Amino acid sequence: MNTQEKEYYAIAEVADILSVSKETLRRWDEKGKLTPVRHPINNYRVYHRKQLFEFEEAQLMFKSLWDEELEIKPVRSYHSIELFAGAGGLALGLEKAGFEALLLNEIDKNACETLKKNRPHWNVIQGDIKNIDFTFYKDKIDFLSGGFPCQSFSYAGHKLGFEDARGTLFYEFARAVKEAQPKVFLAENVRGLLNHDEGRTLVAIKSIISDIGYVLIAEPNVLKAMFYQVPQKRERL
Repeated sequence: MNTQEKEYYAIAEVADILSVSKETLRRWDEKGKLTPVRHPINNYRVYHRKQLFEFEEAQLMFKSLWDEELEIKPVRSYHSIELFAGAGGLALGLEKAGFEALLLNEIDKNACETLKKNRPHWNVIQGDIKNIDFTFYKDKIDFLSGGFPCQSFSYAGHKLGFEDARGTLFYEFARAVKEAQPKVFLAENVRGLLNHDEGRTLVAIKSIISDIGYVLIAEPNVLKAMFYQVPQKRERL
């Protein structure tokens, strides 16, 4: 049974959906903000679907058009570059969405062997991203993506430019975007980036994105895998 059909949710499930602890739910119960009901069959303390509709997080899941979106087919072939590719989880998703990977870069040998084993036709480059010239792909790709490691920046001024990020892996990600000039790029990271270095890291990243000539079409947002019919709790920014 998928989340669109379920009527009752266990306390642990609601905690995951709303990104709060079970202890917080207990406090909400005491204050009357959100009070569990008894399941009509097993008498367990649960929450009814209707109770959760007042929370935006739950609405995002219940009102999802994901099934319809999965039926959308690309009108042409799209080309992509995947950086910090790992074993290819994101790249495989992009492949299903109609993207053809022109380049995948990963420094870990075992991850690269996995990529090559699963997709022998992919152009997998093992090694340090610093050694790759992305200008060859200018005007050839539609989409560039990657999950760069979270690192702090040095703050010489209030507004950081592209060169201020030099020495970080985000600099290399931004350099790839600047050189390849994809129509769209996607950067994913851990939820903790929102508050990393008291939020200054994310402010710096947004400033650098502007400096290389791109505009964010969506503010950084935490997405939950469980909202997209993936059986895991993983959250990514």
